[in-house]
Amino acid sequence: MEEPRVVTDSLGGSPLARLAAQGGEHASEWYLRRPRNPNEWRERAITVRADVDGEWARRLAPAFVQGAEAARRLNRVVAENGIVVTTGQQPGLFGGPIYTTAKALSALALSDAIESATGIPAAPVFWAATDDADFFEAASTVVVIDGAAQELRIPRDAQSDGNPLYAVPLPKVDALIARLEEASGSSPDARPISLVRQSYRNGATIGSAFVELLAELLGPLGITILDAGHPAVRVAAHSLMCKALTVAQDLDRAIAVRDQALRRAGHTPQVETLADRSLVFEVRGTKARVPMERARAVAQAAKPGELAPNVLLRPVVERSLLPTVGYLAGPGELAYFAQTTAVAEALGAPVPLAVPRWSLTIVEPHVERIVNEFGLALSDLAELHNVEAKLAREVVPEAVAAELRALRGAIDERLAELRGEVESAPSVPLRSEAIEGARRALQLRVDRLERRVLAAAKHTDRERRRRVAAAAASLYPLNKRQERAANLIPFLARYGSRLFDTMRSEAAKYAERLVFGQP
Repeated sequence: MEEPRVVTDSLGGSPLARLAAQGGEHASEWYLRRPRNPNEWRERAITVRADVDGEWARRLAPAFVQGAEAARRLNRVVAENGIVVTTGQQPGLFGGPIYTTAKALSALALSDAIESATGIPAAPVFWAATDDADFFEAASTVVVIDGAAQELRIPRDAQSDGNPLYAVPLPKVDALIARLEEASGSSPDARPISLVRQSYRNGATIGSAFVELLAELLGPLGITILDAGHPAVRVAAHSLMCKALTVAQDLDRAIAVRDQALRRAGHTPQVETLADRSLVFEVRGTKARVPMERARAVAQAAKPGELAPNVLLRPVVERSLLPTVGYLAGPGELAYFAQTTAVAEALGAPVPLAVPRWSLTIVEPHVERIVNEFGLALSDLAELHNVEAKLAREVVPEAVAAELRALRGAIDERLAELRGEVESAPSVPLRSEAIEGARRALQLRVDRLERRVLAAAKHTDRERRRRVAAAAASLYPLNKRQERAANLIPFLARYGSRLFDTMRSEAAKYAERLVFGQP
């Protein structure tokens, strides 16, 4: 069976995210400096181990969801005073887009590379943000069926509004799973779909289904899933949440100063703060940001487990609870870490280190054949209409194309002669702008005629356009980068564990460059 190719891509993102990804001294004003060689990673690991007490694993143990291999690796870290590499994501339907798994494999690969280079035990931990309340994003995923990208979505109901995802019941999704299976084709590996059915069952919540599926898929690789919505996590974070409420005004001023510095440097802060709201949510059924005026009162009255961090505070909480040597971040996260570091400093908490995650595209054999046949680059398919126009031009007879070119040339030539004659005839006081306007209008009519010719050519070239559109749907579903939209399950169903092996291999190469400071 032909195998897909896994391509390592540039992570992209805003100018601020790209600055953070580059690292080095030019990013040190807002970011913790990223280690550049094994010795610096060792120093970073030693510092991290000193910041977290030895009881962290015991406190969080009820929230760990892990198989035997993941438990073995994390237990060795605990026993030998090691460190963890973390990443995370809020729940997404059926495991979410490909980049969710890319993050987890990034953390695994960086753990392997750091341990190999420094001798310090390291384990990957995936922070599953089931305490998030963004139902709209968590309730959908994208698959490709019959060469067209389609969104699968859970309908919103009253229980989904404002509630943390660990508490939102999962509705019946059998029809959506059937569509997911249809997108997998005649799959040689039935296990991925079987795991989806097992996880997304009656009685589950949107959060618990996501956690269980990730644990089943990633646990055998040695990746521990931490359910951030579990009471053990919320209780462990309680004292830091109360402190964030007590000094809410100080945090607000620190963020404002950082935002001003970012804007002076030409950057837009990733997270827009609310002047009258703290960085802490109160969770009593629904989630609600604690107002500044109530912050101290809530800090005194809240019971352990009733508070949760917002997006800027969450990395500080994670770094305080875990011996995290680095967090594998996507472009949006890299951007907002510029604000998060200000929060950590103002709280007097350990500052988290953002590390750019691995980014990828899965190029399936049928897509590879299409791009090669038509002489395309993968990136060409981001603009499908340009490719279709190119293909249409290829089937337009040269004689037709030549006549269109001649028509354009004739318009320019004859009107240039007319301009000359008018300029030499005092009895015809016509401004040259009028002739230029006529020229542009006529050329626009020719443009419209050419578009009609190309449209007619496209109509007769349906099969080639269908194949190219199918390739574009695979690489850029719904006009988004594949990893940011497409669900991984159909790919795993088609190619089995071999795809994971290839992805791990590419992620490992990326991690080696991070550890040894290569570009």
